[in-house]
Amino acid sequence: MGYYGMRALLVLFMVDAPEAGGLGLGVENAAAVYGLFTAGVYLAALPGGWFGDRVVGGRCAVWFGGILIALGYLSLAIPERAIFYPALGLVVLGTGLLKPNITAMVGGLYGSGLGRRDAGFTIFYMGINLGAAIGPLICSTVAKWYGWRSGFGAAGLGMLVGLIQYGLTNHLLGNVGRKTLDSASGGVWWAPLLRSAKAALGSDCRGGKRWLRAVLLLLAVVVIADLCCVAARGAIRIDPVMAAGSAATVIIAVGALYFGCAFFLMGLTRAERRCVLAILVLFVASAVFWAGFEQAGSSFNLFAQKHTDRVADLSWISGGKLGFFEIPAGWFQSLGAIFVILFAPVVAWVWTVLERRRIELDASVKFGCGLILLAAGFAVMAAASRGAARGESVSPLWLVFTYMLHSLGELCLSPVGLSSVTRLSPGKLVGQMVGVWFLATSLGNVLAGLIAGQLKAETAERMPQGYLAIGLVALCVGCVLALMARPLSRLSAKQARPEAASEGG
Repeated sequence: MGYYGMRALLVLFMVDAPEAGGLGLGVENAAAVYGLFTAGVYLAALPGGWFGDRVVGGRCAVWFGGILIALGYLSLAIPERAIFYPALGLVVLGTGLLKPNITAMVGGLYGSGLGRRDAGFTIFYMGINLGAAIGPLICSTVAKWYGWRSGFGAAGLGMLVGLIQYGLTNHLLGNVGRKTLDSASGGVWWAPLLRSAKAALGSDCRGGKRWLRAVLLLLAVVVIADLCCVAARGAIRIDPVMAAGSAATVIIAVGALYFGCAFFLMGLTRAERRCVLAILVLFVASAVFWAGFEQAGSSFNLFAQKHTDRVADLSWISGGKLGFFEIPAGWFQSLGAIFVILFAPVVAWVWTVLERRRIELDASVKFGCGLILLAAGFAVMAAASRGAARGESVSPLWLVFTYMLHSLGELCLSPVGLSSVTRLSPGKLVGQMVGVWFLATSLGNVLAGLIAGQLKAETAERMPQGYLAIGLVALCVGCVLALMARPLSRLSAKQARPEAASEGG
């Protein structure tokens, strides 16, 4: 709940005037910061997945991540401008730990059946979106009545509630996500140190794990505190737009380096390398999708605030007692999650029914459908923005219909992508590959921020052509993926052959 509630406020808070409690940033800088923040959340998933795989286990990594996220949200509630960027950094680090490890744990709950696995991830995705639907409604309402900082504080309280719920239901996961001290230390450079620590602690392996986790958490807190102090003194100054462009270059380089290492340096079999190649193709498609989809929190959010008729007449409901009510712009951020909740069971049912009838659509076909639906949503926004370009306040139904199409596209792509990565990844790289998968989302978010800076509300005449161009790119990529279904299916099928052989033997 907290992340989506905070995200609904972020751009609006940054562009609002300082006297109204905002930061007073220009739209280009605010959109770039938003893109860097959302990209950082997913970029941190790569080391976060590795940390969970090799050090403390996924279950403990989720705990660490949740605590850091809650601290970040509560820091944003402090009315001090210098704390803003360090607080975003805490959220980035915490989410980087939480996202890949909790996804890998969900993958560990299911077998290899495509339909059941895809359906399971779709239900998981629906659960995430329950919080995403509630968060913007609560946080935007609190921000409207009590100020931006109170809205961020509400997000922090929501994260604390989530941590309590996670602790109360942890036992339902069985052994999924657990990591013993021996398995955590295997094959990493600090293995001698951990063996020495275990010897010093005697045979109490459980005590050794607690000691190791306490030391690692303490080191992380010290590093983060140092960075926050440096940032608070104003020693760190960035140009958000330039930083976003540099970040896109770095993310592309990191992704290329990781896939190169996976192909040539990680000792994978030929079948595993083919599966990694299939993941790479889906990686590129995912980046394109998120570059368009993440306009929701930036240019769509500003469109809702500046160009949408948000005044609702409630007199016909209350008999004239309530009058008119201005809907907070952040409420529109809940629409996507609401549509996901409504349609996720339907989509999961479709995948399961198709599997029962032995019709298994390849991931590339589902991805293609998602991108085509994304393109359709941008066609709707191109039509709506023509009215905005004439200075009119357009009907909110344009945004409602756009979010519906984009949510259907998201259901075709995102949970299926997570399912495909956990299924196709070599066993020893599952957490890392989930992190790499989020790297594609990170790249898409950076590009989304740069695009949104060019679609600012003050230059509404650019919006129709801009939205139409994004839609055309998504349409072309979706059609290409649909045409590549058969060769990608052959690559994906290679993963099942060694398992089948071993079972038969």
